[in-house]
Amino acid sequence: MAKDVIIACDFSCREEALNFLDKFKGQKPFVKIGMELFYAEGPSIVREIKARGHKIFLDLKLHDIPITVKKSMSVLSSLDVDMCNVHAAGTQAMMTAALEGLVRADGSRPLLIAVTQLTSTSEDRMQQELLIGKSLEETVLHYAENTRRAGLDGIVCSPLESEKVKERCGKDFLTITPGVRFTDSRADDQVRITTPERARELGSDYIVVGRPITAADDPVAAYNRCLADFLGK
Repeated sequence: MAKDVIIACDFSCREEALNFLDKFKGQKPFVKIGMELFYAEGPSIVREIKARGHKIFLDLKLHDIPITVKKSMSVLSSLDVDMCNVHAAGTQAMMTAALEGLVRADGSRPLLIAVTQLTSTSEDRMQQELLIGKSLEETVLHYAENTRRAGLDGIVCSPLESEKVKERCGKDFLTITPGVRFTDSRADDQVRITTPERARELGSDYIVVGRPITAADDPVAAYNRCLADFLGK
C-alpha cells in the first residue's frame, strides 16, 4: 500500500474546512475529519469533501459495547469513507464487532484501525492516571496484537513505536502515526513526536499532520514539504 500524508482538518465549521481545501489547486490531499468538524456539521461535510475527490479518514475513535459499535460502523460505512477507527481499549470483541458492522452489502469496506495510546500521553501519565502498570511501549504492542487478532488493518500509534509494531505484527499491518512535526515546528500538545523523514525511516505507512500544515503561513507549501520529506522525493 502506498504511503501518504493525511492532513488533519481540525476545523470548527464547514466554511473553514472548505476554504482551507480550496487552497489546494489541482491537488486532492488525503484528509482526516475528526470529532470537532463532524460534530459541528454532521455526515453532510463528509459527503461534500468526498464529492470533491478527497480520500477521508473519519476519526471518531468509537469505544462502546460491541453491539453499539457494530451498528454505528454500519452507519459510517454508508458515508463511503476510506478509513475509520475505534479504540483498541474496547477489547477484541468490540473491534471484531466493528469490523462486522463496517462491511457493506457488496463485501467492500473502509480500512479499520484502532487507537492505542494517544501521542499526547506520556508514560508517566498513562501509569499514574490510567493505572496501566506496563511500559508505554509494551502497552502499545499488546494493543497492536489484540487489534491484529481481531482482524483489523492496523493501529494509530506514535512514529516512535511504528518499527516495533511492524516487527511484532508484520510489515503489512498498517501504522498510522500522528505526532509528526518539522524540526522547526512547535510540539504543541504532542509528547511522542518525530519528523516526517524519521517517521518514514521507522516504517510509518501514513502520517497525520495538522497544525504544522493548517496553521502554516503557506499551507500548500507546508503540505508539499511534508509530502516530499515523508516520501523521500
